[in-house]
Amino acid sequence: MQEKSTRHASTFLDDTNENINSNPGTNLDLEQISRNAHSQENQSYHLARSIATAADDRKAEDIMILHVGEISYLADYFVIVTGFSKVQVRAISQAIDAQVEEDLQRLPLRVQGQAEGSWIVKDYGDVIAHIMLPEERDFYNLEAFWGHGEQITFDSTNN
Repeated sequence: MQEKSTRHASTFLDDTNENINSNPGTNLDLEQISRNAHSQENQSYHLARSIATAADDRKAEDIMILHVGEISYLADYFVIVTGFSKVQVRAISQAIDAQVEEDLQRLPLRVQGQAEGSWIVKDYGDVIAHIMLPEERDFYNLEAFWGHGEQITFDSTNN
């Protein structure tokens, strides 16, 4: 029974390759695939920068952008910021919503922690924003956990 299944899968792959090779309109353009992947990466980076800028505008501190796309399937980037009160954490979260919607016409797919205000997570799919009080940031230490990702410098305009 196993042999028949294997033969069937092999025949399917042979037929697929034959169809692709005989019809030039369906050939995979690896250069185009590479360009699309690079474009997606640029969009994700632009989103991460927009989130960081919005947080900076609300006086967030210790803004860190981590490129985690090579080491995680969760997202391409994490943006981790600190707010010094629950009110400030919520204000940073709202500023991120407004900035990203204005710049990129995107809303988060999921938001956690808005009511508590000590750690708000905003999931945009390709970028995840973490807005945390200092105590939560120190305790969970996401930078150490994801530290093998590339750290991208964000220059604050509020210095």
